[in-house]
Amino acid sequence: MEEWKEYKLKDVTTILGDGLHGTPKYDKNGNVFFINGNNLVDGKIEIKDSTKRVSEDEANKYRRNLNHRTILVSINGTIGNVAKYKGETCILGKSACYFNVAEDFDLDFIYYVVASKQFRNTITRLATGTTIKNVSLETMRNYSFVAPSINGQKSISSMLSSLDNKIELNHRINDNLEQQAQALFKSWFVDTPNPDWEETTLSEVASFIGGYSYKGDELADSSDIAMATIKNFGRNGGFKVDGFKDITPSTKLKECQYVDMFDVLVAHTDLTQNADVIGNAELLLTYGKYDRVIFSMDLVKVLPKNNFPYKFLLAAMLKNKIFKGHCLGYVNGTTVLHLNKKALPEFEIRIPSEYEARTMNDTLTPYFEQMAGVLQENERLIRLRDTLLPKLMSGELKISDIETAYE
Repeated sequence: MEEWKEYKLKDVTTILGDGLHGTPKYDKNGNVFFINGNNLVDGKIEIKDSTKRVSEDEANKYRRNLNHRTILVSINGTIGNVAKYKGETCILGKSACYFNVAEDFDLDFIYYVVASKQFRNTITRLATGTTIKNVSLETMRNYSFVAPSINGQKSISSMLSSLDNKIELNHRINDNLEQQAQALFKSWFVDTPNPDWEETTLSEVASFIGGYSYKGDELADSSDIAMATIKNFGRNGGFKVDGFKDITPSTKLKECQYVDMFDVLVAHTDLTQNADVIGNAELLLTYGKYDRVIFSMDLVKVLPKNNFPYKFLLAAMLKNKIFKGHCLGYVNGTTVLHLNKKALPEFEIRIPSEYEARTMNDTLTPYFEQMAGVLQENERLIRLRDTLLPKLMSGELKISDIETAYE
């Protein structure tokens, strides 16, 4: 049996530090991005439209030694987000810790060490501060874990990476399906719209249902019912399954506040301050691990009326940039953004003939159905990865055990 040894993070890194404790001089025309912990998403550095930029000269004052063996972890405010550095042109803010993995340790294995729930839970528990939590660099350096030989590390990380690669491929497949569906909609309604189509408003073909107003004590550690919230809405679009909240709703819940597969939800609240989420429309493509799903008062469900029974065509209308732009004109608020209730019913649309609308809806149907299937496959892969990760990383489960189980 191979011996596993205990290490601290400082034992397996050549350098560990954080970013700038201050504010650089921003330059909207600069080509270097100013990255903080909230830019670390699902193992990657995510550049948003709202990400600040600096000039090359300004960046040179604050550059850190980032290279192909660098891993980033968020340590201030948002705790425990992780990403691999892939050569992005950026400088770091103080909420991003970076460290370079020593050559005699497997980079991917160490990535999975800090991507584990055990790591996140530990540094969160050791974080200081009241309003904004902070993890010290000393806490990072002294985080301890066990590891096998480098060959053992590579075997473990290879298996976990194969699952992550399949998950990432599925993300790209769904992004492509989404783009194809939007390209179809654009070709019909933007590039070559029929001037004979009826002009009307969304309220003539759809109804709007407000979400459930819940109390904090209704949230549960585990439940058969999930609540969809704005946490399910990705900043760059897409429905995030991990945004569901377990809930045991009260008798005040109405039957119409349940969500069925392929129902459309529109975000009416936004905490991003850059309006990344508000006005976004997403279809429910999965129930996840739950029997039923409801939706919170931050969302509105949009259902097609009997005179326009084309839910996928309706979804394509609401997922288009034209609808998003319309909604931005109805936003108010500062710290928390709110969408005026008039935004949806007053959205102006063109309605094709019944035959054309049915044909368009039928054309779009397989795109959304395939997206649902891919998303559900990803859920299974993520559950498998998250089950294997702690057992493999602790030595409780061996690669040979898994290979034997599948023979």
